[in-house]
Amino acid sequence: MRSLRHKRNAFQVAASRCVVSVAVWCGLVAPGARAEYAVLQSGLRLHITAYERRGDTLRLTMAGGRLEVPADSVIRIDPEDTFLPINKMKLLDVPFAEFIGEAARAQGIAPELVASVIAVESNFNPQAVSAKSARGLMQLMPETAARFGVSDVFDPRQNINAGTRYLKELLGRYKGNLALALAAYNAGPDKVEQFRAVPPYRETRDYVRRVTSKLGKASKTRAALTSPQ
Repeated sequence: MRSLRHKRNAFQVAASRCVVSVAVWCGLVAPGARAEYAVLQSGLRLHITAYERRGDTLRLTMAGGRLEVPADSVIRIDPEDTFLPINKMKLLDVPFAEFIGEAARAQGIAPELVASVIAVESNFNPQAVSAKSARGLMQLMPETAARFGVSDVFDPRQNINAGTRYLKELLGRYKGNLALALAAYNAGPDKVEQFRAVPPYRETRDYVRRVTSKLGKASKTRAALTSPQ
């Protein structure tokens, strides 16, 4: 595994870089083909067959075409063989790691991002309830839980699946901009649309900063653990 370090503040990178076309998400390699995964700052994973560094740009080759992204928007490149079935690999060293990995793979986003959101939202407490009635590990509002078919919002697996689906939906809505997706997760899409940016609320800005900070640390830890010695 090769790790690419970014030098800028995580919030600034998330807010200003890594705008990825939704069409890219559909780039899949034929079964059995050798490939790797580019893990972006936004938490998205792109299935790639090759990559090339060109100055400040990274050219990613996928089935169906190529994509150029800022090099510092890529957290790391993971070999395909690290994405083994859930029962054959150790995932994140956090509670509910199996459910997190399962949901993250289903939605094509990094498990570190899901875990970072849970850490900030509920500190991994599946019974957490906020003053605004957000509930469970990913602090789902009642209407969000209902929209994603959650029958028991305090069930860890259901809560994580729904929260991850919602997070992926927001990443798509904001074209991979992690800061806007997280701001919408915290304050609601209406507020992001109103300001056309991360809303100027201390709580929301602090939330985005905390999640991106945890994501950066978790990604570096995983890179260190999975890189060849």
